Amino acid sequence: MTEHDIEITVNGTDHEMTVDSRTLLVHALRDQLGYTGPNVGCESSTCGACTIHLDGEAVKSCTVLAVQADGSDVTTVGDFADRDSLHPIQESFSEEHGLQCGYCTPGMIMTTSELLERNPDPNEEEIREALEGNLCRCTGYQNIVKAVESAAEKMRTTATAEGDD
Repeated sequence: MTEHDIEITVNGTDHEMTVDSRTLLVHALRDQLGYTGPNVGCESSTCGACTIHLDGEAVKSCTVLAVQADGSDVTTVGDFADRDSLHPIQESFSEEHGLQCGYCTPGMIMTTSELLERNPDPNEEEIREALEGNLCRCTGYQNIVKAVESAAEKMRTTATAEGDD
């Protein structure tokens, strides 16, 4: 098996590591670097529990080889909010009961973040379409959709208030 030396930035911290050619990014993040936000679910891109942002784009880290991420910037749910307060998306998932067991939550949050970056005012159909690649076996999705709607509203209100300054 061939090994490769790679460099990636995760949540603002630079890392150098050696990985096997076939190491998935999710395993490099969790097993070698200790970032446990992305969960290992299906390892076939079906569940979305491992969703991260790779160079600003939401991707399922079980579909990316670690060597493909060489030189990239990775953001996990662990860097999503500052230490003193929750991000509006996290607040909304809690307030709207958009999580139960929590296993899918990191992927849902990372997918929601990318959606709201692209579309700050999505309708229900757009939200459901964006979340199609993330499975939740607990909630039935209605509360997750409500959480995304609530987060969108909070983020628009914050952006408007900051624009008034």
